[in-house]
Amino acid sequence: MIRTDVLDQLPVRTAVPALERALDERGAAVLCAPPGTGKTTLVPLVLAGLTGGGPARRVLVAEPRRIAARAAARRMAWLLGERTGGRVGFTVRGERVVGPDTVVEVVTTGVLLQRLQRDQELAGVDVVIVDECHERHLDADTAAAFLLDVRGTIRPDLRLVAASATTDAEGWARLLGDAPVVEAHGVSHPVEVVWAPPAGTVRPPHGMRVDPALLTHVASVVRRALAERDGDVLCFLPGVGEIGRVAAQLAGVDAEVLQVHGRAPAAVQDAVLAGPSGGRRVVLATSVAESSLTVPGVRVVVDSGLAREPRTDHARGLGALTTVRASRASGRQRAGRAGREAPGTVYRCWEQAEDGRLAAFPSPEIKVADLAAFALQAACWGDPDASGLALLDPPPAGALGAAHEVLATVGAVDATGRATDRGVRMSRIGLHPRLARALLDGADEVGGRRAAEVVALLSEEPPREYGDDLAHALRTARRGGDGYAARWRQEVRRLSGALGTPGGAAGGPDDVAVGLVAALAFPERVARARGEGAFLMASGTGALLADGSRLRSARWLAVAVADRPAHAASARVRLAAVVDEATARLAAGHLLFSGEEVRWADGDVVARSVERLGAVELSARALRAPAPGLVREALLEGLRREGPGLLRWTGDAAGLRLRLAFLHRVLGQPWPDVSDDALLARADEWLEPELSRAGRRADLARIDAGQAVRRLLPWATGDAARLDELAPERIEVPSGSRIRVDYGGEQPVLAVKLQELFGLGETPRVAGVPVLVHLLSPAGRPAAVTADLASFWREGYRDVRAELRGRYPKHPWPEDPTTTEATRFTSARLRRG
Repeated sequence: MIRTDVLDQLPVRTAVPALERALDERGAAVLCAPPGTGKTTLVPLVLAGLTGGGPARRVLVAEPRRIAARAAARRMAWLLGERTGGRVGFTVRGERVVGPDTVVEVVTTGVLLQRLQRDQELAGVDVVIVDECHERHLDADTAAAFLLDVRGTIRPDLRLVAASATTDAEGWARLLGDAPVVEAHGVSHPVEVVWAPPAGTVRPPHGMRVDPALLTHVASVVRRALAERDGDVLCFLPGVGEIGRVAAQLAGVDAEVLQVHGRAPAAVQDAVLAGPSGGRRVVLATSVAESSLTVPGVRVVVDSGLAREPRTDHARGLGALTTVRASRASGRQRAGRAGREAPGTVYRCWEQAEDGRLAAFPSPEIKVADLAAFALQAACWGDPDASGLALLDPPPAGALGAAHEVLATVGAVDATGRATDRGVRMSRIGLHPRLARALLDGADEVGGRRAAEVVALLSEEPPREYGDDLAHALRTARRGGDGYAARWRQEVRRLSGALGTPGGAAGGPDDVAVGLVAALAFPERVARARGEGAFLMASGTGALLADGSRLRSARWLAVAVADRPAHAASARVRLAAVVDEATARLAAGHLLFSGEEVRWADGDVVARSVERLGAVELSARALRAPAPGLVREALLEGLRREGPGLLRWTGDAAGLRLRLAFLHRVLGQPWPDVSDDALLARADEWLEPELSRAGRRADLARIDAGQAVRRLLPWATGDAARLDELAPERIEVPSGSRIRVDYGGEQPVLAVKLQELFGLGETPRVAGVPVLVHLLSPAGRPAAVTADLASFWREGYRDVRAELRGRYPKHPWPEDPTTTEATRFTSARLRRG
């Protein structure tokens, strides 16, 4: 029996007529409705004609998470008085509950992508709702782009709804062709904000690490909330590990403590979503409860202020989750959970002053995540560079380029970036391309079942209590009775089915099979021991095992999981398998280099015949006669690192370079740029043939830099002959002395004794630029500086004369220096003639 009384109370019902008009007129719409209004449960039923008397349609609802997909389907089936698998069903990875009468199917966005790749027309589907699109998950953005492509080319009748829990919908409306925005307003009760920062210092999160002091504080705030407020408490934490640690610290509270996250058993999820059954509850949840799920009975929210976002982790070679401060938008969503059914309270575990400094919205996943899986989806769609996809944010060029390199390495794309047959098969397995490669290639080596077992371990990291030895973790999962082991077995069945065939022979011990499959997944992280539990990965990153690890005696490892603490030089190994060198060579064959290696190292040319696996050196011997071209490149690298100072620069050579730099700055062409970068860029023009004859650092030190630089003078135009005219090395002053000009500053400097300029009315110029005259005392000490000599004689000379004539009485100090003969000598010497 349809629960009409419940359906009639859902606030989104008032927006349904406008949504139906928008779809009838435009075929697309953006639906904005706060959590708890029924947008995820009532709207699909209405659009399918299961309630409200509308025409019958088949509706596909895409949710970002498996837990949300299951919950939405169960809720809709309950509203219809049915069980899932009837008119409402769901499909998530590894689980499909649908029947012949199913007209509303809830799927994850990952499942929707797989379905679109197999059937672009989505035959039989009339409406697709992309739910929680404000969260900006990469799969949701990609699925929306594919759906818009389908609607614009082969299915103009396909109706699209982008459903969001926020009113920030303008971008989605533009993406859907200026689609109408339909808003539904929920029943919102006031929520009191209580600021509850920790009393002591808490270290900021890094990677997956959260300071235990913060978790202890969060647990204490939950106890405080239970004492000060009525109703159930919903506490937001960043991940499963933090939920478990806070749950342990809440032992003994007078309330039932429940844990809600993507890995939670279905029975626990159902219990949370069913509402209170008597006593009070504390629900510890990840951000899945921000908008994807409605938890009845909640009057209090405790917000840790943390969330998990994906990041590209090059040390791991896979997209990884990292702990970040939750955005202000997330904070509003979380707080709103306390006011869904009655006035409530949110306890925020940070200072009020910090709130304004938080990011406004979460980062779109396409901007921060590993894009290998996205790039493979785009390649299989026929758009390798994703330039034709309607995306709110384009993929960053660097991240997309790195993703294409990964795909080429695993054989998923060809030289043009198009998906290969192997790549298409990999995309349909529903794994990251690295793991798909490990499954396919590993099956040929160790058998399909065992390859599936290892890949299932890699696709969802096992609990820390399983240890850091991947082979031991495999044996623990096989005999385990915990929730992880149950999910692992389900994934093994799915992956075995995806292979279709059992693969190669399953001979050999588990340890060998585990190591090979892990190395196939992460070839850049095969690592050789350096002693004391330290390893060097082929990627060049150091890796350290924990004290007491059973892996410390291994010569080689395939590192499956590692993280890098802040300011640490090496990554910490969380999960790895023992391999041998042959396995490392097999898995990371594309990183194998064998040949002559000539490079600049430790201040000189090093020439060796080497064999290396990425950064791991396997063997090396000195080369007696390295290839001249390689030596030349190594010498250029030395010049780039240490600068042209490696050459022999005499005083005259350094002066010539300064003169040329001055002319280039003042006159430009044809006078050459002689900066370090410019000289190195034109090494062929001025350093040959000496550079090609050199073999080591000492040979560079014998090259006359001044003679070499003269090759850059503009000889062809004839301007080289004017060098001494435009930028003379010395200037003759009235006394007859030839004074060197210093071109090292912004303005040429002429440092000369004051008496030697008597009779000179105007400041000397070089290349039309007045020199900066440093006037010196008879003892050569600075007396005055001027760029306008005529002005100095008129206005400054009198004060200088008054100061110096008493100090140097033997020298001439005429009242009118402009009519006096210049001299280098004393007055007595002048009288003697």
